[in-house]
Amino acid sequence: MSTAEQTEQHDGPDRRAVLRAAVAGSVATAAFTAAAVEAGPAHAAGQDGGGRFDTDSPRFTLAVLPDTQYLFDADSADPAPLRETFRHLVTERSSSNIAFMTHLGDVTEHGTEDEIRRAAQTFRTLHGKVPYSVLAGNHDIASSTNDQRGDSAYLREFGPRRYASMPTYRGSSPDGYNSHHVIRAAGRDWLILALDWRISDRGLEWAQGVLDAHPTLPAVLTTHDLAFAEEDGSARLSEHGQRLWDGLIRGNDQIFLALGGHYWPPGRTVLTNDADNDVHIHITNYQDRYYGGAGMIRTYGFDVVRGMIDVETFAPWFLSRDPDRRTALEAETVELTGPADRFSLAVDFDRRFSGFAPVVPPKPRPASAVTPRGTVAYWRFDAAGMKTVPAGGPVADGVVVRDLSGHGNDLTVGRLHAGAPDVLTWSPEHHPGQPAHASLRFDGGKSPDRGAVLRTGPRAPLNAEKFLRGYTIETFVRLPEPFEGDHSWMGILSWEGRNGDAGKTTGWSPLEPTCSLNLSPERFLQFVVYPERQDADPTSWSHAVPVGRWMHLAVVNDGRRTVVYVDGSRIARNPSQPSTGIATLGKPFVLGATQFDERYGQGFYGWIGDTRIVDRPLTAREFLAPLG
Repeated sequence: MSTAEQTEQHDGPDRRAVLRAAVAGSVATAAFTAAAVEAGPAHAAGQDGGGRFDTDSPRFTLAVLPDTQYLFDADSADPAPLRETFRHLVTERSSSNIAFMTHLGDVTEHGTEDEIRRAAQTFRTLHGKVPYSVLAGNHDIASSTNDQRGDSAYLREFGPRRYASMPTYRGSSPDGYNSHHVIRAAGRDWLILALDWRISDRGLEWAQGVLDAHPTLPAVLTTHDLAFAEEDGSARLSEHGQRLWDGLIRGNDQIFLALGGHYWPPGRTVLTNDADNDVHIHITNYQDRYYGGAGMIRTYGFDVVRGMIDVETFAPWFLSRDPDRRTALEAETVELTGPADRFSLAVDFDRRFSGFAPVVPPKPRPASAVTPRGTVAYWRFDAAGMKTVPAGGPVADGVVVRDLSGHGNDLTVGRLHAGAPDVLTWSPEHHPGQPAHASLRFDGGKSPDRGAVLRTGPRAPLNAEKFLRGYTIETFVRLPEPFEGDHSWMGILSWEGRNGDAGKTTGWSPLEPTCSLNLSPERFLQFVVYPERQDADPTSWSHAVPVGRWMHLAVVNDGRRTVVYVDGSRIARNPSQPSTGIATLGKPFVLGATQFDERYGQGFYGWIGDTRIVDRPLTAREFLAPLG
């Protein structure tokens, strides 16, 4: 037994209850299968010729495989578990959107030619189907040497020649023991560094050169000996890990995740680098588990929309077996669900990567680019009249916001109940996908009743438009955080008037307007419309919408029924009632409030951005904040 091997922690396994087999099977894949649904038609072929992998989906998976040494131990070898792990990765590549797999070293127990050869042959199951990296652990080579050791059985099988055909492969250090890959996932490039168990100063210089050559790429560092953990899952850098931290990780903000094996039990910690950003340090190793870990893998499910990395740990070899025929040890090892093996990391990717790859915001789009056929009104708040108002400055009564569709549906600012100047102010804040980079901040409320509105003039064509062929109404909205005060049933937009005056008899009240978009006390959106052709009030209800972030809202009617979308996703409660047109009464359209019995109480509380009305149904890809 080598000195390095003696330093490994051989603590007994912490047996944990696992989910029933049927659940375990779904858990192992369900967290990521939505990627295929969300991705739409823009799938790209696998980066390494295997299953289909979507490079643009906001969800992708990085698979991590730690110490497999007990599966390649002289004449005690059994590669079957690892072959099943590889088959799982190949089979699930499309549904789980698996971008890459990285092995953390100690592929074999003794590093003999026979063990290395058998391991290399086992990798044929994966090769050419899912791209991967492998690095040397202390059991794969002479553990007293660093990456300048020269030739070895490991280098002959797992050196640069193995990766040459992989499109993700970008090169190795001159000694051949360190490599790097670039993967395309979630619409951007990511760097994978695979570093030897004992990287030399030359190796560190090479790794720094790789980072310097890819200065805008977020990087995942993988190595064998990085950190060790206590039984509670907390982790500390090992001696070699400290060398990597001081010599490479802490000074390169690109490295946000570093993964190691070697020690058990698994654990994790978060360190702060020189740029004052988090670096997640993880140990994953299951060789102390039943059947040497049985080829157990850890999956890192990246979701750049949610800003999360969801981590799961399971054994495909056991997962593939009939649940009713699994032994007790197989059943309790099929999936690990403790806090060190199944967890989620909150990562604001844009903010975390801003120091080396700042997000370039899209430029404002001109009105001509977002007024398609059928646009009857389009308003935005970056016009010349608004630019004279400083950020946070009041927008005066009487200010006119032009209808950029050219149809004369201009809006005029007015305050409710002699509201104070700051009840309506100009703001440069905006939704990232909004054509104009500006909005209006409304400070409406019930105590006392206050608000501001923007109304069309008495002769505006929009006042009497019936929309019998359908319509699309869009706006951008942000609710304040914290959301303070009572703002229940506040209006976002509406037409003035009473539906009873339009001859409607079946609604909640004849005194409410014929069309309005409102917010309930639970922060549910409510779109209620009294159609021109039906005596009805089909009403759509959303989920509880968030505070503190921008939303794109769209109401789409195809002449038969109405569907409401939030951020491009249709909400659940869209009525199937027939709904043709809007029973407008020739009275003004309004932004910022909703009437009852032709009176305004409170006004809107929050921000409103670009607003557009089109006299036909638009698809989600035609919205002001288009999908895809």
